[in-house]
This record gives sequence, C-alpha cells and structure tokens, in this order.
Amino acid sequence: MADDVLAVRVAELYYEDDKTQDEIGALLKITRWKVGRLLAQARERGIVRIEIVHPRARRLGVERQLRERFGLVDAVVVPAPTSVGTDAGTGGTVTGTTTDADAHDRVAQAAADFLAALRPVPRLLGVSWGRTLSDVADHLADGWASGVEVVQINGGVSLNKRASTAASTAVEIARKAGGQATLLPSPAILERLETKRAIEADRTVAGVLEKASAASVYLYSAGVADDTSALVDSGYLTAADVAELVRKGAVGDVVGRYIDANGNIVDPALDQRTVGLGLDRLRSATTGVLVIAGRAKHDIARAVVGGGLCSVIVTDEHTAAALLEE
Repeated sequence: MADDVLAVRVAELYYEDDKTQDEIGALLKITRWKVGRLLAQARERGIVRIEIVHPRARRLGVERQLRERFGLVDAVVVPAPTSVGTDAGTGGTVTGTTTDADAHDRVAQAAADFLAALRPVPRLLGVSWGRTLSDVADHLADGWASGVEVVQINGGVSLNKRASTAASTAVEIARKAGGQATLLPSPAILERLETKRAIEADRTVAGVLEKASAASVYLYSAGVADDTSALVDSGYLTAADVAELVRKGAVGDVVGRYIDANGNIVDPALDQRTVGLGLDRLRSATTGVLVIAGRAKHDIARAVVGGGLCSVIVTDEHTAAALLEE
C-alpha cells in the first residue's frame, strides 16, 4: 500500500472506528511508531482535518500568524459561524455561512472572555463607545473582575437618542466589575475649535482626559466610513460629511478619529475638534485591544493594525484572513 493510502486507512481506523494505535498496528502489521507517523502525515497533507466546533472556539494557528506578521502582543480569532438548513428541492442538509451579525456576536463574546481572563487585572480600563463596545459590555459576566475603574476615552454626549450609549457602556462594564465609571462629559466632535478648547480647559473634563491617558488597558472598536457610522447615527456628522472624508482618503474611524489606509488622520481640522485620546496614545499603549468584525470593516481593520494603532486584536477568521492576504 502506498503511504497515502495507508495513511487514509490508519486515519479511518483511528478517528472513525476508535481503534488505539496499538490495535491499528496489529491489524495492519505495522509498528505503533509508524501508526503515529502516518496519523501526523494525514494531518499535514490535509487527509484529515480536525475542527473544534463551538461558538467560543478559536483559530490558534491564525492568531499566531497575526502576532508574527504585525508584531502584536496577542490576537484572538473566532471561527466564522455557519448555518445548517434543509434544501427545499432534495431535502438534504445544506451548510452555509451566516451573516456578519453572527460573527459580530461571537467576536463581542470573545472580547468579553479576553478581558475577563486578562492578567494582571486592569485597575484602570479605558473604553470607547459604539455598538460593538455596547455588545461587549452585554456579554461580560457579573463579577468578571473586582474593583476595576473604567474611564471613557472619547466624548459621546449629544442630544441624539443614541447619546446614552457612551455613558451606559462604561457604566455597565464598571458595574459588572464592582468598580466605578468616570465619564467624559463632552460631545465627540464640536462644531467650533474654540468651543472644544474651552471644554478641554474645564477642570472636570481635563481631569477625565488625564485619567484616560493613564489607563493600563484600552478597549475600543473602529467604524466604517459611510452613513452607517455611529457618528452619523449620533448626529455628530452627516452622510455628506463622511462622503467628503472618504474623498480625502478615509477608510473609517477609531475612537472618533478618521484615518486613511496607512492609519494617518485625513482631516486635521476635524481631528482638532474631536474630544478624547489622540492616536499617539493608542500607538504607545502596552495593551490596546481592538474589537472588530465583519466584511465591511476589513479596510479599517487593515488601517488600524497596519498603522500600529493596537497591540491586541479580537476578530473573526474572515477579517483575519483579509489582514493576512496583504
């Protein structure tokens, strides 16, 4: 028997018939050592593919590639969820990839798991806001840590109904850790530079920004540059404003700051009117955790990771594959 055929037979007996390596050796008249070598060969050549199927499983090999390629401290990659249905014509089982919403939910859970397992436990955690961070807060378990102080790292106060997102996210993360939240009492973007300077000169706001710059861990996401942006939903920018930013090269925003494909600010005037931590602080952070998922966010994920704006990424395997293709 050729080695490939023998490897197939060994794999069938081991994985499907539950035979031990000793039993397989006796059946096929080969040594136990050769059985082990053939099983390894079957995996290396793709004859056998082992997949751990669980919503909280991880792609460890892909995580290693991301760390090595981009010099990341850590990476968490969750498998893309799949749906199983019935073919209307044949009655057979059909498997297909589900929506980005499913991947987003898995990534939010993975980020919550990562945060809860982080050691040492962050005593001061800086968080951004938006849909992704709100979902991470929802997935965190009560008691995920003890005595963690959470500080908001970019403004989020507005008259829009989504205004509560920024405050509620920080408060919920802190509540579940038995700690306190320090909120940044300012809009994300001001209309006038003079107003922004006056607000940042206020003792309360200046104190929050100083505390935010001292956080040991940062948790944030990134948004796409289109009219689905949380900044558009919250009333800070119009769809036309974002279209103009795209014309200037924007691929999305991180902590409210619009960047190009290289991770650079695309509109310095707008950036000067944006309240919160600057990108230099994210680049210098020892633990800056980017939580991002979905095909629509591949470009902004490349910009953040490639621009050195995070040291840890929590994402789905399709986004990870897009990063590694570059």
